[in-house]
Amino acid sequence: MLVEDATTSYVELGERVGLSPPAAHERVKRLRRSGAIRRVAALIDPEAVGKTLLAFVHVDTTGWGKTQALLAIEECPEVEEIHSVAGDTCMLLKVRTESTHALEGLLARLYDTPGVKATRSYVVLSTYLERPVQPGTTGDWPAVVKG
Repeated sequence: MLVEDATTSYVELGERVGLSPPAAHERVKRLRRSGAIRRVAALIDPEAVGKTLLAFVHVDTTGWGKTQALLAIEECPEVEEIHSVAGDTCMLLKVRTESTHALEGLLARLYDTPGVKATRSYVVLSTYLERPVQPGTTGDWPAVVKG
């Protein structure tokens, strides 16, 4: 519930989960202390701030782990996420820019970063689902049976 609206009052939260408002408040405090709730932040509409182009960029580097390339890429404001991945690339970036021209500029900066060997970009045409982490688990789902 807090995933969808972090401004939900403790009264409403308590009603929805069967707790008193003070108990709901204590539960949220425990979740924060435990690190389950890392932070509360505003979710900005990218189009409202002119970031209309979403792309995923595969980055191949000469090193592994916390390389100079990774440290430099962390400084790029267009980069929303950096993932170390298994497969035919080293890193996967989620980036948002104002235009293809701005994406091209970011790619040029990436190529100029020591340790970056190559990039491959995938521009998103439509997004069908984008959501924050959901509580619950798929561990209860039945295993897929291969025939």
